[in-house]
Amino acid sequence: MEKIISSIKSMYAVSDASIASLTSKMTKLHLPKKHVLIKSGVVDKNYYFIEKGLTRSYCIIDGEEATTWFSKEGELAFSMLSCYENKPGFEYVDLLEDSIIYAIPVHELNLLYKTNIEIANWSRIAHQKAFLDLELRHIALATQSAKERYDTFTKEKSDLFKRVKLGYIASFLGVTQVTLSRLRAKQHFLT
Repeated sequence: MEKIISSIKSMYAVSDASIASLTSKMTKLHLPKKHVLIKSGVVDKNYYFIEKGLTRSYCIIDGEEATTWFSKEGELAFSMLSCYENKPGFEYVDLLEDSIIYAIPVHELNLLYKTNIEIANWSRIAHQKAFLDLELRHIALATQSAKERYDTFTKEKSDLFKRVKLGYIASFLGVTQVTLSRLRAKQHFLT
């Protein structure tokens, strides 16, 4: 659970006692590549902490998968509608690698928020970061060129090129796979 704890403590100074309170409510899961962690149309009652592995969130639009997010070691995966509103979510979350994931029920985490200010503050900061990342992604899709989005992705998430199919990255960037290949070829030509 080293990567999860390190990630939590990097966001907020959570004591070992508070970490113990949080992790005592978690269940360790060893799940294979291609496992569907979260399904669209279902209320998922857990937050998932990724110790090892990688997830891809996506929606199906007109029969096509549209990648919306990637989560890797030390990060969270969850259904916003399920966790915030107790409603069926609209995204799927698949595992792109064999993974070790820790699940905590939403109701257990909500109880910790009421009794542990460190956990509540860590979660607030984690969710603020996620919302900011989502807003920046939304603005980028609306205002930036494909090259600008590609350059940002390369700068911030270059490690994913070795771990994720190019089609998923193209979908995340809002471009075709042909466009992504051209952008990569231009970058390699310039370096």
